[in-house]
Amino acid sequence: MHPTAIDNGRLFFERYVADATGKTIVDVGAQNVNGSLRDVCPPGARYLGVDFAAGEGVDIVLDDPYRLPFESSSVDVVVSSSCFEHIEFFWLMFNEILRVLKPSGIFYMNAPSNGEFHRYPVDCWRFYPDSGQALVNWGARAGYHPVLLESFTTRQRLDVWNDYVAVFLKDQSTLAEHPHRILDRIDNYTNGQVHGRAGFLQPQTAPEDLAKLQRLTGSLKPTE
Repeated sequence: MHPTAIDNGRLFFERYVADATGKTIVDVGAQNVNGSLRDVCPPGARYLGVDFAAGEGVDIVLDDPYRLPFESSSVDVVVSSSCFEHIEFFWLMFNEILRVLKPSGIFYMNAPSNGEFHRYPVDCWRFYPDSGQALVNWGARAGYHPVLLESFTTRQRLDVWNDYVAVFLKDQSTLAEHPHRILDRIDNYTNGQVHGRAGFLQPQTAPEDLAKLQRLTGSLKPTE
């Protein structure tokens, strides 16, 4: 896990789970590789790390990578950082997360929008600004009523990664229970979306690496 991923996780907990007392938090892809979201979770939660392989930070090893061993509507929060790019069929896991969340439960996802090829044990996907709403549409096809509360892409810091961050609510009927947004606290991002606000905040079409190259050369343009 790289520096911005840890920072994003800390911001998520501050805005959405400031009081974790008595809450059940499930971390999908929990193995500690250069850090863990467990490190920045507020105290008092029942924190359960799940992964398909044993390792530091893993409390439950999954028999089926697309089946979480929890009752339906039993989990308060699901978090996943630097993992969804390694899940071959991540859309199946998304619906499984919706299944185990309570109606007011939220899912925090941090996944790369760019970056080098890194296999754990495979590396399949990168996430762009429309990815969050696409997942919401997929969940709706399965009969759920999810909402994308917010999403954005972080800028690079100390490394090559741009993180795509998305926060989902399981059921839109509980919107009033989550009034705060990360994007109300930060400004170093691109392509932000907030539920109830039209369009993208701080839109940028070129990836940060290409935008930097454009500024240096003054000649290159994004391609279709």
